[in-house]
Amino acid sequence: MAKITKRDLRKLADIARADRERMFKRNANWAAYRNRLLCVALCKGAAQHYVDRKTGIRDLDVWTFFARSPARPFPDMALFRRRATADFGPSRLGRGPGTPERFEGRRVDLLSRSLGTGLRADPVAAVRAWLEAGSSESARGLAEYPVVLLEPSPGTVIWPQ
Repeated sequence: MAKITKRDLRKLADIARADRERMFKRNANWAAYRNRLLCVALCKGAAQHYVDRKTGIRDLDVWTFFARSPARPFPDMALFRRRATADFGPSRLGRGPGTPERFEGRRVDLLSRSLGTGLRADPVAAVRAWLEAGSSESARGLAEYPVVLLEPSPGTVIWPQ
């Protein structure tokens, strides 16, 4: 039940940034998104814990939101189905229940989504609109919890409004 701090949020942002760089190097299909980052956010139970300081943490769900590439006018299935994992590493957050032995600390789940918005869109407004529309299972599931920015403005709670 250790508190998630802004330092932890910055570390999660660094983990997400390194994952993005690996993603862009590994698969040319994702190159269209290299310069289309809207924001990165902590979601689900860990975000709820950040807000209320009492909800337990199983893992750390980090979502990266991109402005949809005009070269790909429909939701990009590569991003839609992408789910990577990383190790938060040793910390006072410990290890989550059922965490595989290969992780020293909490498991970080890294997910991505392109949103049907322009590159210059307000990232907060874009994510809120996607959550409010609830047009996918992902949006409906994430909307049940707070959403906390990791990048930009670590610690800013953007959902609920």
